Amino acid sequence: METQTITVRRATEEDAPIIALLGRITFTETFNHLFKDKNDLLAYYDRTFTVAKIKEGLAKETNLFWLAFANGIPVGYAKLKLNSNSEFISANKICQLQKIYVLQDYIATGIGRKLKDELIAMAKELAFETIWLTTLKYNNERAITFYTKNKFKTNGITNYQIGKLKSELLVMSASLT
Repeated sequence: METQTITVRRATEEDAPIIALLGRITFTETFNHLFKDKNDLLAYYDRTFTVAKIKEGLAKETNLFWLAFANGIPVGYAKLKLNSNSEFISANKICQLQKIYVLQDYIATGIGRKLKDELIAMAKELAFETIWLTTLKYNNERAITFYTKNKFKTNGITNYQIGKLKSELLVMSASLT
């Protein structure tokens, strides 16, 4: 296998089609097996991963997106939501690591860590005290281990529903100070 040149950069509105496509592919790779009714998954894509919806998200001052590339090919993305409070966290200046998704073939390359490092650096630069996230509670050891190794601690459990699929999510947070 050739050596991968990994680059990460802030996403712009012009990147919306790339993020929409990466969102659909990475969500399918990660969660497709949980959906008994594929129409629920397709409806979720139509609400969440359209180019228009991603452009709308990119236009908000409270949303920051990054793209990761391996040898120039887009292979992952991340989203940081600024000023995003959680009922599980008591801190003053809170932001949310809303998404880190990497194509399955690139998960073991350190791209997720690079995206996380960019998010954390920006959150610290903007003087946020705490960052939080949610992640699937069951059958998600890889993600939970990743966040735990990066000093995230569990604060509670919340529920989330997509169509008929009901899930429990861990709410995790880390100090940025």
